[in-house]
Amino acid sequence: MAAPPSAAAMLTDELRGALDRAQTQVNSLVLGKSREVRLAFVAMLSDGHLLIEDLPGLGKTTLAHALAATLGLDFQRVQFTSDLLPADVLGVSVFDAAARRFEFHPGPVFTQVLLADEINRAPPRTQSALLEAMAEHQVTVDGVTRPLPDPFFVIATQNPVDLSGTYPLPDSQLDRFLLRLALGYPDEAAERDLLAGTDRRSMIAKVQPALHTADVVALRQAVSNVHASEALVAYVQSLLARSRKHPGVRVGLSPRAGLALLRAARAHALLLGRGHVVPEDVQALFDVVASHRLVGEAQSGPTAALARSILHAVPVD
Repeated sequence: MAAPPSAAAMLTDELRGALDRAQTQVNSLVLGKSREVRLAFVAMLSDGHLLIEDLPGLGKTTLAHALAATLGLDFQRVQFTSDLLPADVLGVSVFDAAARRFEFHPGPVFTQVLLADEINRAPPRTQSALLEAMAEHQVTVDGVTRPLPDPFFVIATQNPVDLSGTYPLPDSQLDRFLLRLALGYPDEAAERDLLAGTDRRSMIAKVQPALHTADVVALRQAVSNVHASEALVAYVQSLLARSRKHPGVRVGLSPRAGLALLRAARAHALLLGRGHVVPEDVQALFDVVASHRLVGEAQSGPTAALARSILHAVPVD
């Protein structure tokens, strides 16, 4: 049986170089967070969406802006607030008296990268307006379905502590995000560089895109060609099965969560220069793919801890 192709064989030297430069550029803007930056690229390459959740001032919006600036794609930002309406995101039909017909005015969702800042501050009706867009890459307004640009990538942020005036994302909305990241405080060296260095916003405003639309499309196609063996798929299935009977778990992982995990593992392998997935790819991603999809019992603690417990309970054959 022939060995799976290497990632180098799947990407041209030019495209591999552009991908490496893109990661380096984002790491130069978001200091000390190389793992989180790599995971953000995993979400982008996997044709998924990214939820960044952490305290204020830890770089959520900086990471989102740095990633958007580096991708070289059309970009829109929406500040989610309690009075934001679905039409403010999707668009609205306005009657044109001269033409005697309604004209559709597209909203900010008609872009390639959408930053949904503080998404949990919008009411459920507005949050749900993104469901079709994130799942189907299209929106339906006034009975007319309109495709979104390709690629389409949502980066959302939220603060998990200041919950006054917020509306928690329902499970159906959380499931649309491939990964949920938490940045945490920087280490001492990174924090010192941040304090002594140039303002991040000024740096982001000056960066040049390292990737472009055609590059992102080609990279996503390369991800779909990364090999996952039958044994690797069986390992993922064992994790799904364990999540449904693990102590402290009320609702385990769905088959769609398994597909998301495999897709993300393929992107992770490609980023590390491999054309095939290994168990370490799955293990590196399991908590950020699974934790926001698990529903724990009241006394079971954070779902991130449950995800790690499930991972440790399933051996690699």
